[in-house]
Amino acid sequence: MTPHHKSQSAPPSAPTTINSEASLATVVKHLWPYIWPADRTDLKARVVGAMALLLLAKIITIAVPYSFKWATDMLTTPGHTDIPLPAIIAGPIAMTLIYALLRSFMQFFTQARDALFAAVAMNAVRRIANEVFVHLHQLSLRFHLERKTGGLTRVLERGREAIQQIVRMSMLTGAPTIVEFALILGVFFFSFDWRYALTVVVMIAVYLKFTTIATDWRISIRRDMNESDTDANTKAIDSLLNYETVKYFGAEDREAVRYDRSMERYERNSVSSYVSLAVLNSGQGFIFSMGLMVVMFLCISGIRNGTNTIGDFVLVNAMMIQLYQPLNFMGMVYREIKQAVIDIEMMFQILGQNPEIQDHPGAPALRVDRAAVKFDNVQFAYDPARPILKGISFEVPAGQTLAIVGPSGAGKSTISRLLFRFYQPQAGRILIDGQDIATVTQHSLREAIGMVPQDTVLFNDTIAYNIRYGRWDATDAEVEEAARSAQIDDFIKSIPRGYKAQVGERGLKLSGGEKQRVAIARTILKSPPILILDEATSALDTFTEREIQVALDRVSKGRTTLVIAHRLSTIVNADEILVLDKGEIVERGRHEELLSANGVYHAMWNRQREVDAAQEAIRRAAEEEGKSVRVEIEA
Repeated sequence: MTPHHKSQSAPPSAPTTINSEASLATVVKHLWPYIWPADRTDLKARVVGAMALLLLAKIITIAVPYSFKWATDMLTTPGHTDIPLPAIIAGPIAMTLIYALLRSFMQFFTQARDALFAAVAMNAVRRIANEVFVHLHQLSLRFHLERKTGGLTRVLERGREAIQQIVRMSMLTGAPTIVEFALILGVFFFSFDWRYALTVVVMIAVYLKFTTIATDWRISIRRDMNESDTDANTKAIDSLLNYETVKYFGAEDREAVRYDRSMERYERNSVSSYVSLAVLNSGQGFIFSMGLMVVMFLCISGIRNGTNTIGDFVLVNAMMIQLYQPLNFMGMVYREIKQAVIDIEMMFQILGQNPEIQDHPGAPALRVDRAAVKFDNVQFAYDPARPILKGISFEVPAGQTLAIVGPSGAGKSTISRLLFRFYQPQAGRILIDGQDIATVTQHSLREAIGMVPQDTVLFNDTIAYNIRYGRWDATDAEVEEAARSAQIDDFIKSIPRGYKAQVGERGLKLSGGEKQRVAIARTILKSPPILILDEATSALDTFTEREIQVALDRVSKGRTTLVIAHRLSTIVNADEILVLDKGEIVERGRHEELLSANGVYHAMWNRQREVDAAQEAIRRAAEEEGKSVRVEIEA
């Protein structure tokens, strides 16, 4: 690996906040650590080379109109000798040839500059995009639960494009334009007189002032357009992710109206944007035309007075026309920079957010010897006005299984989130082998814990990829062994492409039981000393639940296990059962002890038995009906 590939993260000194009032200089200052990366001497050389080509191209650009002037003077004034060139090339045909060559060289050096700088621009885009991606994974679970995925991805997409636009605009358009302004003003001042230079300066000042005013007017329109675009994109993704739900309720028309309402707002804002752009372009064209007219009047006056030639008239016109392109670029630079700043404003706000949960400086890694888990008077609330856990205390000895049951909203899943340190309790401690998890690194903590959730979400990749996610360096044989332990190996081998079969977005090509088995195989492959089963079978039918439960019993054997249970039949063998209600432990003990206590657990057990009995009766009735239908068909 070459030295310049060692680090791909943004330099720590790079600022990560920006506001909508930022100027071009401010934006470039924020992005400079990415354009001039300290660890990439090859990219620095490209920047220097691009700047050299820029200057060379602009000098040639200024020489082009002079060759045109000299050719014109030779044609209009035969014998004209006031040309600072050797006699051998001082002819109209030679001047025309030089004119063509200069234009060719100008184009060549400009394109070479762009090609040389492309690697710098795209490296900056990649590094910032990677920094944002890494930062998003560092942000808390609360942040992601409060964001809409469609809107977030759209913000990041626009921000990435805007960064590319800013880098290219500032270095490939802004800097060349400033150089060309200076050279043209020098030509007008020294080759003509101060009146030409003053006219051009005034014209540029008025042009840029009008551009800034008109562009600032367009900013609010652009922001509204972006908001409506994000809203429409969010609604589209939300609806498509809930495709089945839309079909269940026949809500296609309702979704179409909802989406069209957002697009109608986007259409209205887009029209306003185009109208404002037309006003901006028209005003810029008028201001430039006035400046062009004044300098041409001055030159005509000079020709009548004998101080200027026809070639000077051509030169002035060519210089002004040549000035129009960079001047128009300058307006575009300001316009695009301002619009790009709006686009990256939200992205840099995301970068500016500090993770809610952070490791302490110098935090050690978690050392797991026995994998004993202890909650010591833990209090927690997502919202201070609504406490979720009210002083919870319990201990799971090494290798034992603790089950937590209770009604929805009692705080069961919150316990698993606190153990993973997705949130920090407001009071109390959570200990693993006597170590407060708030004092160790999050990475080492999560390495020690495995999770089989209720709703397993898979990556849109192969079955093998999703199982190997538990331990990335696992061999194919280890992946297959984990699948066999999770009782899904036979199913995988029976489908086309086997372990290379795609599971679809969120694993939608697999059934609920199949997804759960993949999640179990993934956890088996990880082989963590601590295991959390968060209502892992509650969404499955009774038959599938029993099969999955066998696999869960196998994976939890010998591990410290927390089972957050919905079906009480799955936790009858737990070493201890906690009954949680309204954030408090109301009962605790083994299954038989809790039943004999005739309390909350006993009532829950009876209710579930009644539900299970009703479901069994329905199943038997369906089987009997099926048998009678088959008898009639056979008869």
